[in-house]
Amino acid sequence: QVQLVESGGGSVQAGGSLRLSCVASGFSYSGSGYCMGWFRQAPGKRREGVATIYSNLNPRYANSVKGRFTISQDSAKRTLYLQMNSLKPEDSAMYYCAARNAYDCYPVPSMFPYWGQGTQVTVSS
Repeated sequence: QVQLVESGGGSVQAGGSLRLSCVASGFSYSGSGYCMGWFRQAPGKRREGVATIYSNLNPRYANSVKGRFTISQDSAKRTLYLQMNSLKPEDSAMYYCAARNAYDCYPVPSMFPYWGQGTQVTVSS
Protein backbone atom coordinates (compact mmCIF):
# COMPACT_ATOMS: atom_id res chain seq x y z
CA GLN A 1 0.00 0.00 0.00
CA VAL A 2 1.04 3.57 -0.56
CA GLN A 3 2.79 5.17 2.39
CA LEU A 4 3.96 8.75 2.67
CA VAL A 5 6.06 9.98 5.57
CA GLU A 6 6.77 13.68 6.01
CA SER A 7 9.54 15.29 8.01
CA GLY A 8 11.34 18.61 8.32
CA GLY A 9 8.76 20.74 10.01
CA GLY A 10 9.62 22.97 12.93
CA SER A 11 9.48 26.46 14.39
CA VAL A 12 11.19 29.38 12.68
CA GLN A 13 11.04 33.14 12.75
CA ALA A 14 9.50 35.11 9.91
CA GLY A 15 11.89 35.36 7.00
CA GLY A 16 13.45 32.01 7.77
CA SER A 17 13.55 28.81 5.73
CA LEU A 18 12.62 25.16 6.12
CA ARG A 19 12.81 22.17 3.82
CA LEU A 20 10.14 19.52 4.11
CA SER A 21 10.70 15.97 2.91
CA CYS A 22 8.27 13.20 2.06
CA VAL A 23 9.49 9.64 1.59
CA ALA A 24 7.19 7.48 -0.51
CA SER A 25 6.79 3.71 -0.54
CA GLY A 26 4.33 1.15 -1.80
CA PHE A 27 4.29 2.28 -5.41
CA SER A 28 6.69 2.67 -8.30
CA TYR A 29 8.24 6.04 -7.59
CA SER A 30 10.03 6.40 -10.86
CA GLY A 31 8.95 9.98 -11.25
CA SER A 32 6.33 9.01 -13.80
CA GLY A 33 2.74 8.05 -13.32
CA TYR A 34 2.20 9.84 -10.03
CA CYS A 35 1.30 13.38 -9.27
CA MET A 36 2.80 14.43 -5.94
CA GLY A 37 1.74 17.41 -3.90
CA TRP A 38 2.10 19.42 -0.73
CA PHE A 39 -0.94 20.69 1.10
CA ARG A 40 -1.45 22.54 4.37
CA GLN A 41 -4.14 23.05 6.92
CA ALA A 42 -4.22 25.66 9.65
CA PRO A 43 -6.53 25.33 12.67
CA GLY A 44 -10.10 26.20 11.75
CA LYS A 45 -9.32 26.43 8.05
CA ARG A 46 -9.79 24.15 5.07
CA ARG A 47 -6.94 22.11 3.72
CA GLU A 48 -5.40 23.97 0.80
CA GLY A 49 -3.03 23.10 -1.98
CA VAL A 50 0.48 24.49 -1.79
CA ALA A 51 2.29 22.90 -4.74
CA THR A 52 2.15 19.89 -7.04
CA ILE A 53 4.54 18.25 -9.46
CA TYR A 54 4.39 15.42 -12.01
CA SER A 55 7.56 13.54 -12.88
CA ASN A 56 9.66 16.57 -11.90
CA LEU A 57 7.82 18.61 -14.50
CA ASN A 58 5.13 21.24 -14.54
CA PRO A 59 5.26 22.41 -10.95
CA ARG A 60 2.18 24.32 -9.89
CA TYR A 61 2.01 26.64 -6.93
CA ALA A 62 -0.62 28.42 -4.94
CA ASN A 63 -0.44 32.16 -5.54
CA SER A 64 0.34 32.71 -1.88
CA VAL A 65 3.63 30.80 -2.10
CA LYS A 66 4.85 31.57 -5.63
CA GLY A 67 8.40 32.85 -5.63
CA ARG A 68 9.01 31.63 -2.06
CA PHE A 69 8.42 27.86 -2.17
CA THR A 70 9.95 25.28 -4.51
CA ILE A 71 8.69 21.73 -5.00
CA SER A 72 11.05 19.06 -6.30
CA GLN A 73 11.59 15.30 -6.43
CA ASP A 74 14.49 12.90 -6.13
CA SER A 75 13.24 9.67 -7.69
CA ALA A 76 16.33 7.71 -6.65
CA LYS A 77 15.58 8.56 -3.02
CA ARG A 78 11.81 8.24 -3.54
CA THR A 79 11.53 11.62 -1.89
CA LEU A 80 9.47 14.73 -2.50
CA TYR A 81 10.72 18.06 -1.17
CA LEU A 82 9.29 21.47 -0.43
CA GLN A 83 11.86 24.22 0.04
CA MET A 84 10.20 27.09 1.87
CA ASN A 85 11.95 30.46 1.98
CA SER A 86 10.91 33.87 3.27
CA LEU A 87 8.42 32.22 5.57
CA LYS A 88 5.56 34.28 6.95
CA PRO A 89 3.39 33.74 10.03
CA GLU A 90 0.47 32.94 7.72
CA ASP A 91 2.43 29.93 6.44
CA SER A 92 1.99 28.28 9.84
CA ALA A 93 0.04 25.05 9.40
CA MET A 94 0.24 21.29 9.34
CA TYR A 95 1.82 20.36 6.02
CA TYR A 96 0.84 17.15 4.27
CA CYS A 97 2.33 15.20 1.41
CA ALA A 98 -0.11 13.54 -0.99
CA ALA A 99 -0.04 11.32 -4.07
CA ARG A 100 -2.34 10.71 -7.00
CA ASN A 101 -1.91 8.09 -9.70
CA ALA A 102 -2.74 10.35 -12.62
CA TYR A 103 -1.24 12.85 -15.02
CA ASP A 104 -3.70 15.56 -14.03
CA CYS A 105 -1.79 17.36 -11.34
CA TYR A 106 -3.56 20.27 -9.71
CA PRO A 107 -3.33 21.28 -6.05
CA VAL A 108 -6.89 20.26 -5.25
CA PRO A 109 -7.07 18.17 -2.04
CA SER A 110 -10.13 16.15 -3.07
CA MET A 111 -8.25 14.75 -6.09
CA PHE A 112 -5.64 12.98 -3.93
CA PRO A 113 -6.38 9.57 -2.37
CA TYR A 114 -3.05 9.03 -0.57
CA TRP A 115 -1.87 11.17 2.34
CA GLY A 116 0.90 11.31 4.89
CA GLN A 117 0.42 12.07 8.57
CA GLY A 118 1.67 15.64 8.32
CA THR A 119 4.48 17.75 9.75
CA GLN A 120 3.91 20.96 11.70
CA VAL A 121 5.34 24.28 10.55
CA THR A 122 5.16 27.28 12.89
CA VAL A 123 6.39 30.70 11.86
CA SER A 124 6.65 33.39 14.50
CA SER A 125 6.68 37.12 13.84
